[in-house]
Amino acid sequence: MPRLDDHLWSCSCPASKRYKKHSRASAGGLAAKAEEMMSLSASSPSVLADPSVRNSPGHRPPNSGVSGHSCSTGSSHTNSWHHHLVQRSLVLFSVGVVLALVLNLLQIQRNVTLFPEEVIATIFSSAWWVPPCCGTAAAVVGLLYPCIDSHLGEPHKFKREWASVMRCIAVFVGINHASAKLDFANNVQLSLTLAALSLGLWWTFDRSRSGLGLGITIAFLATLITQFLVYNGVYQYTSPDFLYIRSWLPCIFFSGGVTVGNIGRQLAMGVPEKPHSD
Repeated sequence: MPRLDDHLWSCSCPASKRYKKHSRASAGGLAAKAEEMMSLSASSPSVLADPSVRNSPGHRPPNSGVSGHSCSTGSSHTNSWHHHLVQRSLVLFSVGVVLALVLNLLQIQRNVTLFPEEVIATIFSSAWWVPPCCGTAAAVVGLLYPCIDSHLGEPHKFKREWASVMRCIAVFVGINHASAKLDFANNVQLSLTLAALSLGLWWTFDRSRSGLGLGITIAFLATLITQFLVYNGVYQYTSPDFLYIRSWLPCIFFSGGVTVGNIGRQLAMGVPEKPHSD
């Protein structure tokens, strides 16, 4: 008669063998999965670098939502910057047109500037091309001043309020009015007086190296253009003493550049910075 422990031993041996086989199979499956995960992680840089895999329908970049949000944010930032640029350009153009009409009227009334009768328009007795030219120049100068400040890394912070800008405009109109109203023994004395007033305007309302440099550059270029126009008979000045023009005219151009530059700087306050293209 067989013993009970022999029967239990014979029965437990196949079960233990099946358990060992099952555990070995599970361990083998886990090892295979681990090797597969390691191979996928090692091949992920090549998948990102391969355009065919990147463009496949089943492939989706992990940060596609974040990149799409950043693209939309950059596009709205660009649109906002262009919108502000157009607004500032229109305001500066309008300021230039108004200043040209008012100041040119003073020069014509005092017979400082003479236009041919056939080009005189009915509005303020000014030539038709003077207001749009001055408006365009004002827009360019007013946009150039804050751009130069940003490029040099020297933001202008001296008297940045509209009250100071309005006083600067009043002083500029006064300088132009003095050039037409004041009577001196000769034009040299008038030119020196207006030069001192123009430098005083810059020192009072600007005091920046970029403003001084741009003012001198604007005065030089505007004087050359005016000399060219007068030389070709577009209009003329009475009693010219500096080639074909008055010697004090560069002072008017300098103070006008500083004034329009201050207006452009004030308009640029609070405007988002220009987006950088990648």
